Amino acid sequence: MRFPLRIKFFLFATLLAVLPLAIVGQNLTKLTRDELKSAANEDLTAVASQLRRAFDNEFQGRWLSPLQVIRNGIDSPDLDVQQKVSLLTLGIQELPQVVALQLAIDGSKLPILAPDQGFAQRLDAAGLDPVTTLSTSPELLADLRARGAYGKPLIDQLDATGDWIATIALPLETKIAGREVTFAAKINLASMAALVANHPFSARGEISVIDPQGQTVLTAEPVSLKDRSLVRSAMPLITANARADTLQGYTRTDGTKMLGAYAFPNRFPWAVVTEQSEDQAYGVVNAITEQILIVGLLGFAIASVGALIFARRLTKPILEIGSVAEKVGGGDFSARVQDVNSRDEIGDLSNRINQMIGHLGERLELMKFVSHGTMNAIQGSHEAGMSRGGQRRRVSVIFTDIRGYTEFSERVPPEVVIEALNQYFDVQTDIVEEHQGDVDKFIGDALVAVFEGDEMETRAVQCAVKITSAMQDLLMKFPDYNLHVGIGIASGEVVVGAMGARERMDFTVLGSTVNLSARLCSKADPGQVLLDQATRDASGDLDGVAFETLAPIALKGYADPVPNFAAKAITA
Repeated sequence: MRFPLRIKFFLFATLLAVLPLAIVGQNLTKLTRDELKSAANEDLTAVASQLRRAFDNEFQGRWLSPLQVIRNGIDSPDLDVQQKVSLLTLGIQELPQVVALQLAIDGSKLPILAPDQGFAQRLDAAGLDPVTTLSTSPELLADLRARGAYGKPLIDQLDATGDWIATIALPLETKIAGREVTFAAKINLASMAALVANHPFSARGEISVIDPQGQTVLTAEPVSLKDRSLVRSAMPLITANARADTLQGYTRTDGTKMLGAYAFPNRFPWAVVTEQSEDQAYGVVNAITEQILIVGLLGFAIASVGALIFARRLTKPILEIGSVAEKVGGGDFSARVQDVNSRDEIGDLSNRINQMIGHLGERLELMKFVSHGTMNAIQGSHEAGMSRGGQRRRVSVIFTDIRGYTEFSERVPPEVVIEALNQYFDVQTDIVEEHQGDVDKFIGDALVAVFEGDEMETRAVQCAVKITSAMQDLLMKFPDYNLHVGIGIASGEVVVGAMGARERMDFTVLGSTVNLSARLCSKADPGQVLLDQATRDASGDLDGVAFETLAPIALKGYADPVPNFAAKAITA
């Protein structure tokens, strides 16, 4: 179906008038949406960080510092038992959040307890024994002492009343009747719960405080939020004690698109999670879009009228230009636009068309001297880039660390340090590649390698054992260096991908498995290879490698001692 030029010109003119408006409207909407998202993200992050600081300040300023003052007073050898009890009673009166203060004497089942009378009456009305409920048991105190958890809050909820109570214990230096004494306090977290519930952000979003199991805390009825991907991403960070505040968008199971952030209080095993739906964050965009649509329709009507008026006057020279273009398309480069003498854009266009025809003829001749392969290469050239993001994979991670490096670097020139590092890394890298591993990065005097695929654990262990043997050879070659290597191996899920800024990215691995490998490496003796339970289970029996089961060791970020094993080469 053929459309006359005048109709095309009419459509072109109207689109030319409306299209910029549509583009501007689209860009304005996008910019507004981005600005609103940025503002919402800043709001989410700010609220989470604000509550994190409030929790930490509450702990330090209103709990720990006053309790330390009371403890120091009680610890004075100049006070007798009666005066110490009086100081407990005075402390209860001065600290409204504290519901009980206690002196627990080692070996005694009868603690010296000073309860808050109002709270004790609440417990009694709920059918609870105030003394039993507000006392800190000797078993709990012994556990806190064994774990070195003095001064750290132990938090629990009273089911009968719904109150959240924190227990803090501090040791005393002085003794009563020759026995060790521990100062303990029970603190009501109602003020922290009110801080979350009454925060102004609650009117436009959601605030949740979760524990490592994804359960809400500081609420009358704890609720599991593990079905939210935002919460699931925060849970392992609480357990690993990795305090990395994060901003993340996600979609709930009901299809609601959400924006969210979380932050981690330093003094509590929690994450403060703030969330807001995209619809609420972007509500103003809908109003802007409606206004743009109205203005666009009005512009389209005005442009249509103008196009109809000028179409007839402007199409004649354009038709002439079209006729010449058709001749040129047929290979006639002698054709020229004639009889268009108007001193306006159409006249300029006619002259340029004539010039263009002359240039096209020249270029057609020049193209005979350029191969088609060269033209195709030029036309097919394009730019490609790596996008940021990551995916979960199961890998084995090796951390190696040169022991004695600090002392070595202080006693030799920098040039020798660099040369030695390069020698050690050359040998290690060759061995990693020999066992189908990939060197992820060098961190100072440490090397990080990743193994994937079949028998990755076995290859990682064999690689590590061979590295220790190779390092011994280097030590014999350079005895003055006195450098050794400690190695840690862990296996499990990590996040692999390109991470960083748009103009500077790093392809690396992240996750608790990487952290465990680094922790094991830090515990390894010079020339020792330590591996975790997962790597040991997958390795089985290896020719030329002996495994030794070691006592579990305490690692930073892990509540319980971690099982570990040593691997070494079997010498003939």
